Amino acid sequence: MKTNRVVLVGIALLSLLASVGCESIKSRFSRQALPDLGPPVPLTVHMEIDPSLSKAKTEYIDNCSRIHAFSIGPTVEDTLIQAAHQTFRTVTIPGSQAAGGKPDVTIRVRMLDPRFKLQTDALYDRAPAELSLDALAEFFDASGAPLGERPLQATRKERLQLELTQQRCDYIVDPLLQDTSTMLATQFMQEARVLLAPATPPPAAATTATPTEPSSKATAVPAAPAATPVQPLSFKATLLDENGNLIIESGERIRVRVDVVNTGTQLVQDSTVKLTGPQTVLTQFPATTLATGTIPAAGSKSLEFVATMPQSPSLQRAELQVALLNASGQAAAPPQTLPLSFQPTAALLEDVDHIPAATSGAQRPGDYLLAIGLSSYREQDIAARKYASLDAETVAAYFQTLGGLPQNNVRLLRDWSALRPDIEEALLDWLPAKTTKESLVVVYFAGQAMVNAAGDTFLIPYDGSMGSPTRLYPLKELEAALGRLKAKQVLFVFDGTVLKNGADGRTKAAAPKWLGTSGSVLHMIATTGFGKSLESETWHHGLFTYYLLRGLRGEADLNRNGEVTIAEVTAYINRKVPGAARSTFKQEQQPQILPTLRGSEKGLDTVLTKPTMTFPSDQP
Repeated sequence: MKTNRVVLVGIALLSLLASVGCESIKSRFSRQALPDLGPPVPLTVHMEIDPSLSKAKTEYIDNCSRIHAFSIGPTVEDTLIQAAHQTFRTVTIPGSQAAGGKPDVTIRVRMLDPRFKLQTDALYDRAPAELSLDALAEFFDASGAPLGERPLQATRKERLQLELTQQRCDYIVDPLLQDTSTMLATQFMQEARVLLAPATPPPAAATTATPTEPSSKATAVPAAPAATPVQPLSFKATLLDENGNLIIESGERIRVRVDVVNTGTQLVQDSTVKLTGPQTVLTQFPATTLATGTIPAAGSKSLEFVATMPQSPSLQRAELQVALLNASGQAAAPPQTLPLSFQPTAALLEDVDHIPAATSGAQRPGDYLLAIGLSSYREQDIAARKYASLDAETVAAYFQTLGGLPQNNVRLLRDWSALRPDIEEALLDWLPAKTTKESLVVVYFAGQAMVNAAGDTFLIPYDGSMGSPTRLYPLKELEAALGRLKAKQVLFVFDGTVLKNGADGRTKAAAPKWLGTSGSVLHMIATTGFGKSLESETWHHGLFTYYLLRGLRGEADLNRNGEVTIAEVTAYINRKVPGAARSTFKQEQQPQILPTLRGSEKGLDTVLTKPTMTFPSDQP
């Protein structure tokens, strides 16, 4: 018989795996649990769940633009009934009968319309989602007289992963629903205890003890041991990477998401979340300690540590420790460990990511590069470019090895180090103090730009905001700063997305303005007009930057003299990018060189790199 039970359990588990998938199974055993708020209240409670809750559902559009029904009620109902069993001595539901007859309290719970928001056009295949549940719990005594009512509200934000199917259309929503239901049920437990526990009569034995003349027949009631204070805070740490395979690749952006829940009956303030681990990993994060702020009773707070991994990770495995600390700096909950696995460099790098060896005898101490790459923004609603940070890092490496620029002549600003003040300092202080009339200055920007209704172009720094022009960097200010430099040639390179802002939909937005008034700066812009310049999941670079790198390493050297000039690079990019966009992406992308070049244009023969390798003249 025991063997048969084991077989039946095994068959049931296999059926469950087949029906919901390993990811769903894993989530069911690893999500939040209801907190232990103390011994059950000695009452018999009858739970009545209104159809507005038990049948609650909503809809959402999946990754394949199909409408999906999202059944919410059954999970919330099950969690609330479980919470009631954990809170009261005896619980009945319609169809069952309490052993002692009439219940002491009847609780009716109904739900308002649930709200589910899913942003499917954001970064990663883990789409940002928000689920809000609003319910009302009504309490009645044994005679049916109302004891009170308590509103219940729970909102949770989470990034949803696509199901691991061939179509990758639907999102895994069950874990989000389960956690939000747990938050709602936790609030129900707290409200029920506050309302009903004070009315609980003391145990009879507690009133029979006579302190002066204890009866020899009476059994002394031992004093209840002091309850160990229950930590009101719990948390869950989750590692998110861009492609969802939990293998960290060169230049990939990762997020450590920490969801903190206050299971207590009072608000919690001044707690912090701290990240520790190998220094080579921690230095990629702009901050390793984040404050949770005030968390109300039964509330939650979600925090994220964001970092872009270096181009060539030196580790293959590492661990990050996440700790939740209270106001006194003590652990508020057991720490959690997140394992990191890094993709071996040799198995990942595209050919352009094999940084060429430094060219001997090609040092150019008078030339300068400012490389800016933004793969993340402080405001997460700004959709960042996945490989922009890696693009800037690789361009900087090429100009050092093949361009002969000393390390001190290269300023690399990535993600959180590319604040507007950082960009201003480089343009207004660093470059003017360094350049001479013989200098070549290259400013490379990979990220986002915004164009207002008048056509004025603004670069978006890490601390930028689409709704605040003062937090953007006007291109005309960059042009003015570059125009004042004492330089022989200034080159501005932009690879990114050009967004519209300020057009009301009825008025045609003016085309982006890239040229400044001085006309002394040469512009290489990845795309024409508005829209997104393409990025390749295979090459791990923007399409424009990918061919820029190939050109710099020698493929643009048409006359094979060992030098790549501005004229050769611009011709190479104009020839390669449009064709690759059509053949590889089935889309259009046409770079633009401004002002329009003429054969006799001054500065076109300026040398950018001196590669040591030669390539066939017509690579795809």
